[in-house]
Amino acid sequence: MNIFNYILPSLPDGKVVSVNIGLFWTAVVVERNGIQRCGLSATLTNPEFENARIPAVEKAGRLEEMSALNLASWVFSKSYTEAGVGLAAINALIPPIDHSSNLAAEDFIAQQGHDKQIALIGHFPFVPRLKEQVKKLWVLELNPQEGDLPASDAPEVIPQADILAVTATTLINHTFENIFNLRKPGAKVLLIGPSTPLSPLLFQYGIDVLSGCLVEDPQKVLPLVCQGATFRQIRNHGVRLITAEAYSTVTVMENP
Repeated sequence: MNIFNYILPSLPDGKVVSVNIGLFWTAVVVERNGIQRCGLSATLTNPEFENARIPAVEKAGRLEEMSALNLASWVFSKSYTEAGVGLAAINALIPPIDHSSNLAAEDFIAQQGHDKQIALIGHFPFVPRLKEQVKKLWVLELNPQEGDLPASDAPEVIPQADILAVTATTLINHTFENIFNLRKPGAKVLLIGPSTPLSPLLFQYGIDVLSGCLVEDPQKVLPLVCQGATFRQIRNHGVRLITAEAYSTVTVMENP
């Protein structure tokens, strides 16, 4: 089952206040019961769309006319840009998660991985530091940097890993399920990065740790997103990093 089939039925609807597609990040603001919340997601593009002159966002200019749930359903779109908008809408609609800590993914992996073999899907800025703190680190990348392995090596590498840490951008380019299915029995699975949907329902799906962010001050974040800021520029301006582990009792949220 697709991971979003666990999340979408649980979400309340809301009014789309704004959709902001920046160079690196997409931010969606929704309003529900008079309260506005902002969700982030990475901005990705399809090269084949650009080459064929296919619109990356079919309804550009009219997105605020859609309901928040309709916008969230774009997470299934073949356009990665639209899928990112959908994921940002989902992140805006998910209620704040309980049982979380103010811990970055890097710190959590370092704590858990000192004697473990780790497969990291996606090259993060913390890779050089993390390599010094864990037993073994494989980095798999679609666009490998020095020391990385190509994504095509996943079937050989992932089944060896004690910890599988997957960038949430795999939810946007629709590769998450294939990666997740390569894990070895008993491996701890982490979904990491600012795009991560912080829904406890994903613990039922089989993910053990969610490490993402909460936008606490959209007024500070939105100008940065729209002006091409990287997450390193955004993270100290109205964003809080959090990590949540699976716990024994998960309450299934119902639509009000």
